[in-house]
Amino acid sequence: MDLFSRSWSALRTAVAELPDEDFARPSGCTGWLVRDLVCHLVIDAQDVLITLVTPAEEEPTHSAATYWKVTGTPPSGDDPLDALTVRLAAAYEDPELLKFHLDDVGSAAGRAARLADPGQRVGTQDMVLTVGDYLSAYVLEWTLHHLDLTAHLPGAPQPPAESLAGSRALLEEIAGAPFPASWSDQDALRIGTGRRTPTGTEQADLGELAARLPLVLG
Repeated sequence: MDLFSRSWSALRTAVAELPDEDFARPSGCTGWLVRDLVCHLVIDAQDVLITLVTPAEEEPTHSAATYWKVTGTPPSGDDPLDALTVRLAAAYEDPELLKFHLDDVGSAAGRAARLADPGQRVGTQDMVLTVGDYLSAYVLEWTLHHLDLTAHLPGAPQPPAESLAGSRALLEEIAGAPFPASWSDQDALRIGTGRRTPTGTEQADLGELAARLPLVLG
């Protein structure tokens, strides 16, 4: 629960501190500008709020790791929700409006997470998870998108070290194997999810795990 709050607060702060001109720069999400990514974060925050007030009586069917649908195909931008996100982001026009909306909805999502019982079961996308597992899955979401936000903004603050380490651990659980110990957490996350192509040396370091990458999470 604490890691969720730290990762989400760091990401929202990074967005709030961006100059307006950075919203028109590319993000680390293929085909998305920074403004598109920030709009996606607003939608994510809404999903968190909805899920936390959708209790479930059934036993959990998924964990933080199995919450993710894993494919090997990066998004093409043809998905209707992805296309809607781009149009919605453009409609804001003024980046300050987008910042305000993220702060407004995002703050509410953060408060709801802090007040939630980690053992409570909630339902989302035909899955049942404990609140603790659901929020743990979102630590990975926030951390990856924080890396996406700053991919082409070298001066922007990076995700907290504990968020990177926790996200790496969860991605290794999803992968079923650890990434090379010599890799930084950022490299493990970027290469593991296809955000960066490994060098020849890195490819060799992966060994058998290379055949299972990238892990495209959805």
